[in-house]
Amino acid sequence: MAAHFITKLSMVLILTTAAISAANAKLKQTNLILYLQDFANGPNPTFIPVAGIAGKPWNFTEFGTIFVTDDPITASPNPSSTPLGRAQGIYAVAAADGRNLLVVLSLGFKDGSSIQIQGTSRQFEGVRELGVVSGTGKFRFARGFAVGENVVTDIPNGYTVVQFNVTVKHY
Repeated sequence: MAAHFITKLSMVLILTTAAISAANAKLKQTNLILYLQDFANGPNPTFIPVAGIAGKPWNFTEFGTIFVTDDPITASPNPSSTPLGRAQGIYAVAAADGRNLLVVLSLGFKDGSSIQIQGTSRQFEGVRELGVVSGTGKFRFARGFAVGENVVTDIPNGYTVVQFNVTVKHY
């Protein structure tokens, strides 16, 4: 009885592995270079703190601070370059020492497609890698990674441009 069950289980595993291999062979890979225009100050901020620990400053190094973002995505670091969509999501300072952010970010493109990014951003490292966990439209079932790097940092004016190199596999 046990041998019969193991034989059936082995057949299921072989068929499942073959199906996964066939599905992976159909996947496309797309590489994107995008620029998120982040405005923390001024009349139209796109990155703002919305919650934090009472009595503590709400800033990007204070544990417990939560931000929302609605950054323009552009084709180059220049804020007036071709608009591609919006990066909308939530950042939470999730490390007690203030060094890491939990990022949940949707890159929504003008054509209606999107890429969902999630993970821990080690915000004081020059290059940060996050996971691509899903997508819609052209990026349906996307999986991959996004590598972020600040290419413009203007702290006095609250302006940052983050370059994202995004690699996704999708159908």
